[in-house]
Amino acid sequence: MDILENFRILDLVDILLVATLLYYLYKLVKGTVAINIFLGICIVWVIWKITQLLQMEMLSTILGQFIGAGMFALIVVFQQEIRKFLLMIGSTNIGRKSGFLKHIKFLQDEAKDSSNTKVEEIIEACEKMGSDNTGALIVIQRTTNLDFVKNTGDRMSLEVNKPILQSIFFKNSTLHDGAVIIEENKITATRAILPVSNERNIPLRFGLRHRAAVGITEKTDAVALVVSEETGAISYLKDGEFVLFKSTQELIEILRKDLS
Repeated sequence: MDILENFRILDLVDILLVATLLYYLYKLVKGTVAINIFLGICIVWVIWKITQLLQMEMLSTILGQFIGAGMFALIVVFQQEIRKFLLMIGSTNIGRKSGFLKHIKFLQDEAKDSSNTKVEEIIEACEKMGSDNTGALIVIQRTTNLDFVKNTGDRMSLEVNKPILQSIFFKNSTLHDGAVIIEENKITATRAILPVSNERNIPLRFGLRHRAAVGITEKTDAVALVVSEETGAISYLKDGEFVLFKSTQELIEILRKDLS
C-alpha cells in the first residue's frame, strides 16, 4: 500500500523509458550471436536484484561487482551493436536535414517526385545489370557523411540515371571496380573502396561486394544495393543486414521509405 501511495507519474515514465530501451536493444541483437549474451546479462541482473531484496549480502556483493566490472567487457562484446544503436538514435527524422525541412516547407512535391523517379531508375539499372550478370555495388548516402569513402575513389558529379549506372559498371569500363556513391540524386564518386565487414555470419556464397556493403552499412546509416556477378540477384543492405523483399516493386517501396 505504501508503494502505491509513493508511486509517481515520473516513476511510470521511468519504467516505460527503460522498457523501450530494452526493447530496442533486444531488436538490435535479435537474430545474432549477441542475443544469448544479452539474455544472460538480463538473467544475471534479475538475480542480482532478487538477492538485494532478500538481503543476501554475500551473493549480492559478488553479482554487483561482476556487473560493475563487466560493463567494460560489454563495450568490447557489443561494439557493433552499440555502433548501430548510436546510429539509430542519430538517424531519427528530427536529426535528418532533409526530413526536418520536409516538415517546415510547403513546396516539396517536386522534390519527392524527383526522388521517386531516381529510386526507380536505380532499381531498373540493377535489374538490367542483373539480367546481364554484371556485378555492381551502389551506396546511397542518408545522413552520415561519406567523404572518408568518396576520397578513396574518383570524385564525380553526375545525374543519376539508368544508362550512366550501366555504363559505369560495364565489364570493360575503367570505373566498374569499387562502389558508386550516390548523394542527393547525384553520383558523387566511383571506384570507391569500402570497409569490408569481418562478420562471420555472412554466408560463404556472398563475395567481397556483399561484405563491403555490409561493412559500409555497419559503420554508417547509408544503404547499399549489390548486384551479384555470379547469379544476377539483387541484394539490399541496411544497418549491416540483408533486407528481404519479394518483388522489385516492394524493393522500390522499401528504398523510398528508407530515403524519405
